[in-house]
Amino acid sequence: MQTRPTTPFGRRPLSLAMVASQTATENFAAKPGASETVVHKWRLFRALTEAKEPLGVTDRALSVLHALLSFQQETALALPGNSSKPAEAGSASGGIVVFPSNKELSIRAHGMAPATLRRHLACLVDAGLIIRRDSPNGKRFARKGQGGAIEDAFGFDLAPLVARSSEIENLAEEVRAENRAIALLREKITLTRRDIAKMIETALEEGVSGDWDEAHQRYATLSGRYGRGLSRADLEALAGDLAMLAAQIHKTLETHIKAQNMSGNESQAERHIQNQTTNSPDLDPCLQEGRGDPSQPNLDQGRGPIERASEISSDLSRTVDPKPPLRAYPLGMVLDACPDIVDYGPSGEISSWRDLAAAATTVRSALGVSPDAWAQALDVLGEHDASIVIAAILQRGDEIKSAGGYLRVLTEKARAGEFSLGPVLMALLRGKAAKAARERKRTG
Repeated sequence: MQTRPTTPFGRRPLSLAMVASQTATENFAAKPGASETVVHKWRLFRALTEAKEPLGVTDRALSVLHALLSFQQETALALPGNSSKPAEAGSASGGIVVFPSNKELSIRAHGMAPATLRRHLACLVDAGLIIRRDSPNGKRFARKGQGGAIEDAFGFDLAPLVARSSEIENLAEEVRAENRAIALLREKITLTRRDIAKMIETALEEGVSGDWDEAHQRYATLSGRYGRGLSRADLEALAGDLAMLAAQIHKTLETHIKAQNMSGNESQAERHIQNQTTNSPDLDPCLQEGRGDPSQPNLDQGRGPIERASEISSDLSRTVDPKPPLRAYPLGMVLDACPDIVDYGPSGEISSWRDLAAAATTVRSALGVSPDAWAQALDVLGEHDASIVIAAILQRGDEIKSAGGYLRVLTEKARAGEFSLGPVLMALLRGKAAKAARERKRTG
């Protein structure tokens, strides 16, 4: 008679989890067609690897299970066919039992220490993935019958893997779906962060009216919440907050574009009306009779040619576009991107643009920038932008070997219209945020 022990050998206790696992396996084996359930052991192991967290097993325990599966010669796992006789208590109609020694099992588990091996075997038993079938003396072996077939085997029963194969596959699919959702959320957050940074940079470059210092502070605060260990719910909340901020900034840019288009349409309509007025024969005396030569002055009208010249001059003055407004960067954003210059301000602080200009003058001398290079920068960039450039050079520190030469290059680029401070400030802000994220990760 084939025996199936249900309790562990020696001082190992019998837990309720073991009883539950054995009962679930026996109930599955008693179902009609259970023996027809065939499982590919390595595909199932792949699913186990993906679903290890909900199953409560570690990667080292899975290494031991991998070693146990390697002792099963067949790739396909299936329960033996049920006999017509009901199984007795303590006996069963067979299982999938492997019986390696601790030495061989340790070798296939990449040289795992015996104590570690026993600990992870107990973890697999508690998780309900294997069942202990201990012999009376605790040894693992198989007893063969007269025909050479195995009658009794004592070791580890892999039948729970077959019984729980559907559950394991479902858990693995849930984990894959969760990972896909998290990956998509991280993609969305990355793209939204990039959009916000680019839109703020564009707004600063184009002189769009708005509180961009406050917008950048909100962006920095939200970016500071992003981390590797965030759950799906946290990522969804962060993605929603970032999307809301991006929508607000985008709406501000759209409003600015619409205002520019309306201004351009009004100017075009005004020029159109002016052209119609100046070409009307009712208002131009020289064209009233026979559409005379307009180049001939009308002596009867005395001051006619002069008045017409004044009308043309007035029309041209309307068509000339006004000088574009100077780009202004919030002082708070400048100091956030270049905090090192604060130490050089009056009384160790900077509260106005005048304080920043005074600090830049001090730093300019300390960096070795010549008076001529500084004078050219002031002439081309202006006092505010030149001070911001000095603050940025100071912030980059050892990355710039010659501050004077670097300032001259930027001055020449600005003279040619090829330099803008917006990308410089945004690059410093992004570098500061990345450094803060690394510090948070290091400190846990």
